Amino acid sequence: MGKEPFKIQPAVKKETLHIVLYTGIGVILMWAVLYVLAKFVMPETVPFDYRVILGGVGGLIVAVLNFFLMAVTVQKIAATDDEKRAASLMKASFSQRMLLQVLWLIAAIVAPCFYWIAGIAPLLFPSFGIKIAGIFKSKKNSKGQEVDAEQNGD
Repeated sequence: MGKEPFKIQPAVKKETLHIVLYTGIGVILMWAVLYVLAKFVMPETVPFDYRVILGGVGGLIVAVLNFFLMAVTVQKIAATDDEKRAASLMKASFSQRMLLQVLWLIAAIVAPCFYWIAGIAPLLFPSFGIKIAGIFKSKKNSKGQEVDAEQNGD
């Protein structure tokens, strides 16, 4: 008999959607900042054209794909008892994801259809989003203890 088909866990789907949200918000804010810079502060230096939009969309896709591939790898590792296989999977995943990001960085810098800053900045947004969300998710209860907002029903 064949192997069971691989199913993505609900937690991976949920966290990937969070990353899409965090990164999407970051890209929109980045576009707003670049628009203000291009129109009012440094119009001769900072562009705001299709290259900024393409760079932001490309960076968003790469950032979300990087997180998703990492999450799927962690899911696979959690399902195995073989420590050597787990280490091998994680190492291969890391190498492949780094290659993906390096290739994107090169494309964002070299290809004239992307504004390089708009292409590179979104790679940082998932990390910022996770940190900011963590600040808002924990809050103190009446006894001064930290409580996770999701567990508290908020």
